[in-house]
Amino acid sequence: MKKINIAIVGATGMVGRTFLKVLEERDFPFYKLYAFASAKSAGTKVKCKGIEYTVEELKEDSFDRDIDIALFSAGADISKKFAPIAASKGVIVVDNSSAWRMDKDVPLVVPEVNPEDIKWHNGIIANPNCSTIQAVVAVNPLHDKYKIKRIVYSTYQAVSGSGVKGVKDLEEGLKGNNLLKAYPHPIANNCLPHIDVFFENGYTKEEMKMIDETKKILGDYDLKITATTVRVPVFDCHSESINVEFEKPFEIEDVKKLLSDSPGIVLQDDPHNNVYPLATNAKGTDLVYVGRIRRDFSIENGLNLWVVADNIRKGAATNAVQIAEKLIQTL
Repeated sequence: MKKINIAIVGATGMVGRTFLKVLEERDFPFYKLYAFASAKSAGTKVKCKGIEYTVEELKEDSFDRDIDIALFSAGADISKKFAPIAASKGVIVVDNSSAWRMDKDVPLVVPEVNPEDIKWHNGIIANPNCSTIQAVVAVNPLHDKYKIKRIVYSTYQAVSGSGVKGVKDLEEGLKGNNLLKAYPHPIANNCLPHIDVFFENGYTKEEMKMIDETKKILGDYDLKITATTVRVPVFDCHSESINVEFEKPFEIEDVKKLLSDSPGIVLQDDPHNNVYPLATNAKGTDLVYVGRIRRDFSIENGLNLWVVADNIRKGAATNAVQIAEKLIQTL
């Protein structure tokens, strides 16, 4: 196998540091690693596989060296500027921002769902939104077997999805200090039905991301999807209530077996013993946990699911590293 050289853009951020942790845990076979961040973070030390790396300032000539894959998590503006520069130098970018997700020429990939889309990249591959990733891992096998007509997403999203500021707001809010650095209202003791900006149609950007990204990843633009995304006072891991309506009839036990046999999913569904997915159990893992599986009696062929995953790992860093693992098989 070719020796792979990898770069981390945004290496000092929450996701960037998790990139390094996941690369180490999964023993990703890189030869050289380069760490980039903003000028203010230049000189910071980061570690991976026991080796210390000095973070460099990201510049236009940063990719004028032997880099095969670059994992980006530095925001959409940075990605819009630097991802094309990297791609022009022969680097394959896996981008964690929203910059390229809905670009028709950029694949949007969840390896358990649509790994074949990696093949048509033009130097940039988009990592989906965290809430979308765990949702499509759960609904994809169901869509393949029963053909989904409609999805209703209701999410309960952790403050780590807002980065360091979100975590700080909750930490301080629980002490009685309402900083309001990340949110328009105190997050402690509140559920905020407001993630990202509001659009003219009344939906938030986060809600429209889930709707549009699900259609693109599943390759089905006729799907009917609606979403309500809510920020809750939980530090880590997103939880989602997913209601689906199928074209075909199903049996609950068949659904449970299908999900338990599907890649990346752990079935936790024993309500009589209080077994169902919890954020505290999902934290620090790379899997998607599914439970509370039950028929929706209000419609024909309706199903309810409860889906939980670590939004910083599977919802960001791990999914990107999994894409990179698929990529190295082609290099």
